Amino acid sequence: MRIGQLAEATGTTTKTLRFYEESGLLPPAERMASGYRDYTDDAVGRVGFIHRGQAAGLTLAQIGQILRIREHGQPPCSHVRDLLGERLRELDAQIAELLALRETISQLHAQAAEPEPDTCSADEVCRYI
Repeated sequence: MRIGQLAEATGTTTKTLRFYEESGLLPPAERMASGYRDYTDDAVGRVGFIHRGQAAGLTLAQIGQILRIREHGQPPCSHVRDLLGERLRELDAQIAELLALRETISQLHAQAAEPEPDTCSADEVCRYI
């Protein structure tokens, strides 16, 4: 299938597919006599895997690692489990940071509930921040 057909089948752009190919995430497509790329049907599944990996928060480099493990004939399940565990830890840390930020902003918002502009000095800009 040509690159435009693969883009349509996978909900992506031809530019993205060329990037995936240049990055080694997609194997180089065969070329037709006209010079057009000719992807196999397997490319649809591979692009789908790349998109699912990105949706799980994995980087393209991590997705590439998984693909290389599979290409060497090994199941990447343990590696994927480790990457997902790492991602969970990162998310937990981000959530904790966001909760702390929310508490700070909530306190500032409560302090500013009844603004008193006459009591603000010009050198503070705004006493609520």
